[in-house]
Amino acid sequence: MLDLGEIREKIDGIDKQLVSLFEERMALCHSVAEYKISTGKKVLDTERENAKLAAITKMVQNPENVHAINDLFSQIMANSRKMQYRLLEENGQTLREPYEAVDEVDKTNCKVVYQGVPGAYSYIAMKRYFGENVENFHVPTWRDAMEAVKMGKADYAVLPIENSTAGIVAGVYDLLQEYNNYIIAETYIKVEHALLGLPGTDLDKVTTVYSHPQGLMQCEGFLEQHKDWNQISQANTAQSAQKVLLEKNPSHVAIASEEAAQVYGLEALKHKINDLDNNTTRFVIVTNTRKFVKNAKKMSIVFETANEAGTLYNLLSHIIYNGLNMNKIESRPIEGREWEFRFFVDFEGNIDDPRVINALRGIEEESKKIKLLGNY
Repeated sequence: MLDLGEIREKIDGIDKQLVSLFEERMALCHSVAEYKISTGKKVLDTERENAKLAAITKMVQNPENVHAINDLFSQIMANSRKMQYRLLEENGQTLREPYEAVDEVDKTNCKVVYQGVPGAYSYIAMKRYFGENVENFHVPTWRDAMEAVKMGKADYAVLPIENSTAGIVAGVYDLLQEYNNYIIAETYIKVEHALLGLPGTDLDKVTTVYSHPQGLMQCEGFLEQHKDWNQISQANTAQSAQKVLLEKNPSHVAIASEEAAQVYGLEALKHKINDLDNNTTRFVIVTNTRKFVKNAKKMSIVFETANEAGTLYNLLSHIIYNGLNMNKIESRPIEGREWEFRFFVDFEGNIDDPRVINALRGIEEESKKIKLLGNY
């Protein structure tokens, strides 16, 4: 029986052979790539790869190794494809669509649309990013905002995309996929709810509180102290404040931002009543042109894939292979196709970075559909 040292020495010898054979194989794959460049043949040949895996499986002598060998050669062929995609891009055979690179977002000579009414958190995000004097208007729905940008009625739209406690805003994700508008920037707003009422409101006489469902949920601890209040949901927090003003009923209050109190002439009866202090909402700034800031550091894409084992892993591997850091993935159902999903992915990078170019090329070649949502 061999001792551990002898066993490891034999493994080292086998590994040396494997490395040498792998490099020899990749050199041949380089020649394959050159052939495909000259002929325009696609890199991914699923029929050829499946036939190759089937043939290799038949060579395996120990049935316990079948799955491992299949996985090993799947990875070898995946690495070959990634190398071929890189060579295609380097030789000018790109799938990238043209875009406009700008030094910075023009925050002065523009018109901005947001969903809701003055005092809403989208309103606050707009003011925070574009400044107090930016020309703006508001619309009832997120779709209306996307439509306004699409039709050129607004240069930019400000849309909430996720909250640190409540999660993603699913409707906005779906609209980003549907419309050919692009994310050019993002901004974060800390959510700090206050209890607003008419000046001089007596808390002991309050009967009704208005807010967005999430606003009510995020202040659950405070509302537990007032179980006799009737909680009524509204479209958003600022509309709740507006409703209190219009009703002029001192027994009605709203949970909204202190900015809304200033807009509607209400009094902040209680400050910072939300349960969590670290409640933050991320907003994206979208425009209707493929325009990206030169020093952008985040990529957002959405893609669809076949509902087959390993396909999502294979697509995400293009990000990993190119040394890019993926920091978010979300799935959304594809309408009209039961149990099929599209995936929204954020990862670090710039659209002109060769690593990003290679990753996008691989995903585009091997997914059913891909869309660049923005680089910001």
